[in-house]
Amino acid sequence: MSARLSQRRKHRPVPDNSLLGSLLDPIDRLAETIYSVLILLTFTLAFRIFKLGGAPDPSDPGVAMTELFVAALGATVAWGLIDGLMHVLLEIFQRGERHRLLRLIQTAESERAGVAVIAEELDYVLEPIADESDRTALYHSVFARLQASQPRPVGIKRSDLAGALGCVIVSVLAVLPSLLPLILIRSDPNLAIRVSNSVSFVVLFIAGYRWGQYTGADPLRTGLLLVVVAVLMVAIAIPLGG
Repeated sequence: MSARLSQRRKHRPVPDNSLLGSLLDPIDRLAETIYSVLILLTFTLAFRIFKLGGAPDPSDPGVAMTELFVAALGATVAWGLIDGLMHVLLEIFQRGERHRLLRLIQTAESERAGVAVIAEELDYVLEPIADESDRTALYHSVFARLQASQPRPVGIKRSDLAGALGCVIVSVLAVLPSLLPLILIRSDPNLAIRVSNSVSFVVLFIAGYRWGQYTGADPLRTGLLLVVVAVLMVAIAIPLGG
């Protein structure tokens, strides 16, 4: 994880005062939503192949749907916990990278060498909008300020744990609409899974559309791309009994 990705993760062009907004950036919430729904979609398809075996009338459909609901919810929570742990580790890694960069600058053999380190980190951002002389003047100013800076602690922070909690919450909330058919249509497991998959398609399209809006990509194409991926997953699973 480089300083460039760190800058992306901390970029919030639109303030979000909601609970989830205080825990995760918009792009992180959307990514978590997409991952969770795709995992659930894979899980339901695998369950239908290996547990139901494509049988139209299971002996006890209610029990089968309860098993699927509990297992899918458990898998989603487990995914959220794993991703939350990775969120904490990546945040620590980013601070470690910034700490490393500061040490490189402060231990540079000369001001020119320190400025070269700063330029390597910032040129990709500033080169399109500032000429070389302006960038060099800025880098010398940054170098002078960083010489007196103290490195911040690299350990776990409360915000890291809040982000990890956000990963779990978003993971569960993202799949709830797709889990509801498994309980509401208990008498027909095949129909319940098909409806659940269809709801997942809708959630993926919305997430992809919002991703496009946030990143500047074409929202409609981004949403449709995710739906196409999900439909292909189902199409591959159907001949196997999914």
